[in-house]
Amino acid sequence: MKILVVGGGGREHAIIMKLAESPKVEKLYCTPGNGGISRYAECFGVKATDIDGVVALAKQLSVDMVVVAPDDPLVLGMVDALNAEGFMTFGPNKAAAIIEGSKVFSKELMKKYNIPTAGYEVFDDPNKAIEYIKAQNSYPTVVKADGLALGKGVVIAQNEEEAVDAVKSIMEDKMFGESGSRIVIEEFLTGPEVSVLSFTDGNVVIPMISSMDHKRAYDNDEGLNTGGMGTVAPNPYYTEDVAKECMEKIFLPTINAMKAENRTFKGCLYFGLMITPKGPKVIEYNCRFGDPETQVVLPLLDGDLCEIFEAIYNGKLADVKFSWKKEFCTCVVMASGGYPKKYPTGLEMSGMDDKGQVDGAFVYHAGTKYADGKFYTAGGRVLGVTATGATLPEALEKSYKAVDKISFENAHFRKDIGKRAMAAIK
Repeated sequence: MKILVVGGGGREHAIIMKLAESPKVEKLYCTPGNGGISRYAECFGVKATDIDGVVALAKQLSVDMVVVAPDDPLVLGMVDALNAEGFMTFGPNKAAAIIEGSKVFSKELMKKYNIPTAGYEVFDDPNKAIEYIKAQNSYPTVVKADGLALGKGVVIAQNEEEAVDAVKSIMEDKMFGESGSRIVIEEFLTGPEVSVLSFTDGNVVIPMISSMDHKRAYDNDEGLNTGGMGTVAPNPYYTEDVAKECMEKIFLPTINAMKAENRTFKGCLYFGLMITPKGPKVIEYNCRFGDPETQVVLPLLDGDLCEIFEAIYNGKLADVKFSWKKEFCTCVVMASGGYPKKYPTGLEMSGMDDKGQVDGAFVYHAGTKYADGKFYTAGGRVLGVTATGATLPEALEKSYKAVDKISFENAHFRKDIGKRAMAAIK
């Protein structure tokens, strides 16, 4: 099979490396791709959000399957356009991708179908939102932009001043553009966070191995929210009992709710969960593989990813057999100095061989460019330095050893990835 993967980050690199293991795959293409991906897949210059361009490219290459990985093209309806041209496509259609495309939609879906989540209110008027915040007078409180915001559209306000600032910057200053025309204000939940990606063909849902993301820019969960600074899998807080409760109260009810709304979800549905004192609750849904969760989940998959994607497209996921390796996987994100705010690009990187690999680990490229036999930075999150091990400490040690061998000017990474997970294991 010839497969085109749409996207250009660490998640897409992880998907491509797993697809490359499949005996079914003959040739891999990616658009736009990045420096690391270009060593394994032929890359093109079509933007991930260019629906007509991607359809034309798929035709030009006569591919057998298209994998649409990022949220933007899914929410814009790229899968619908590809399906209309007869392409086997992995990812939800536009009607189903709204589960991530609109926070308001997802919260109202959960309310309607009794899926456990934080209490909330929706606002399209900043003054009414501020009145509500003052009347509630309960902190921390969570302010979310309705639409997509590169994983950064959430503010956890510690006091009234921060909450009011969040409303004004999202709704009046349009820091996330039209994504902030409506906002959700919700109660702050406490407990360990768990990310669970799941495969679903709309009939059955098969959760992948759990993971733990580290969202804040700096050690000890300080600094601004980012797209994710590192991950570990499996997540020790996600016990068998919790998993069972999630399947009964969250996973199956969500799949069935989407079906009942004529929005059957086929693809990868991401559940962002909080294990509260009152049980697991949904913080957010994503309509695709998470980043950097994918980088620690797919290396532990014992199965053929291409076969799984085909089965989901054909509504036959129940017929595919796969399992998870009894290992740990860790990913430490190396970012540009200044991320998630302003940062330079085009910095030369050293300590990586031609394929970006180092001893005992694999380096997924998120924001890199390859030119004249050298790698250069080309984004905020630059690399996901990943390793597997029989134990969590072993995997972490390998990841950090690999990080130490790579350098570029002002490289920034957290030094405490996996610390919370280690505490839970002890």
